[in-house]
Amino acid sequence: MSGANVWTRSRERMKRLPELFAQCGPEATAYGKCVTATTSSKEELRKDLCIREFEALKTCILSAAKKTVK
Repeated sequence: MSGANVWTRSRERMKRLPELFAQCGPEATAYGKCVTATTSSKEELRKDLCIREFEALKTCILSAAKKTVK
């Protein structure tokens, strides 16, 4: 496997991210609001504080990616 092929495939997947996020607007908004609310009082973001919102966003993006596989 060539290193160039790995970077080409990765670059192609990264180019699709904005489209996938656009399909998951409500989930992305919920996650963003959770992160903002958690860190607004100068508290550092800690792992798993917004796990439900993150998992919902992750599930949505994976689902959208499967629908748009070329």
